[in-house]
Amino acid sequence: MKLTEEKIRQALSKFKKCKAADTNLVRAAVLVPLFYRDGEFHLLFTQRSSKVTYHKGQVSFPGGVHTKDDPSLLDTALRESYEEIGLEPKDVDILGELDDTVTIFSGFIISPFVALIPYPYPFKINAEEIDEVFDAPLSIFRNKDSCRVEYQVVDNEVLPTYFYEYKGRTVWGATARIVNQLIWLLCPECGAPL
Repeated sequence: MKLTEEKIRQALSKFKKCKAADTNLVRAAVLVPLFYRDGEFHLLFTQRSSKVTYHKGQVSFPGGVHTKDDPSLLDTALRESYEEIGLEPKDVDILGELDDTVTIFSGFIISPFVALIPYPYPFKINAEEIDEVFDAPLSIFRNKDSCRVEYQVVDNEVLPTYFYEYKGRTVWGATARIVNQLIWLLCPECGAPL
């Protein structure tokens, strides 16, 4: 199935988000930026610096911790995206939300907001937080052969950890779970989530 902006909007408009309510975890939000280039949609990622407190060097979406000054989690995602990569809130077209994602070991509840952004874009990378910005076509993630799954037992529950490899980078953990849900939502014919 060829993805169009209309199909993406429609899929996200029908989706009912599952919210996590554990008050012992830290609330955070990320932007899941999509843009169209070379005949297909791409996801924009960041490579976190080694200077940040959590998830050093990992591939992530732009975002961060919700503060008392943020009116909403969406505001958190927009503020953090501007602070990390210079993405202006006025240039972000929010399409919808995905399920809250809990980080198993670092104690966060992440609220993902899927958005369309313009491309090319004059990103301004905050080197204290981000080493680089890169993108990957959605088709990479729609191919089950590009994903590896490992299982671990946490509190007597078997949990999957997804790993996507692309051009020497590894998308895994909470970021990969967010990608996996987005792909399943946009491409139900690709099969159930891994």
